[in-house]
Amino acid sequence: MEDLSLHILDIAENSISGSARRIEIRIDEDAANDVLTIEIKDDGKGMDEQTLQRALDPFFTTRTTRRVGLGLSLLAQASRQSDGTMELDSRPGEGTTVKATFCPSHPDCKPMGDIYETMRTLVAGHPQIDFLFEHRKNGAVYRFDTRETDRK
Repeated sequence: MEDLSLHILDIAENSISGSARRIEIRIDEDAANDVLTIEIKDDGKGMDEQTLQRALDPFFTTRTTRRVGLGLSLLAQASRQSDGTMELDSRPGEGTTVKATFCPSHPDCKPMGDIYETMRTLVAGHPQIDFLFEHRKNGAVYRFDTRETDRK
């Protein structure tokens, strides 16, 4: 994946496949501390401990349509390449949270890409899903919540 917005799209699509009804996507760009944080949280079916332990293995997937699951492992790799970290938390019946940090000044940090087009694609392609999108950048906040919008 060429940019971070495509990683976000992939993880959100995983959430949708995991029966999520609500997906929260938060981006925090903190230039003063040279940290970019991306958090994607859903209320889907979640993962048991055994699945959670294998979730970052690129050769593991719960899907029956293919034999590899690259999304989480590629995001973790992108984060590590820019001196960042990735955390994965999930519980059956409660959903999953993916949190990745990046060092934007690192030469190997991927660009954000067109995050607003990514969000338009998700919202338009999945009108049955409630999305919260929050983008903080150096104190400014852009927030969009489909629960607060008439989508007729």
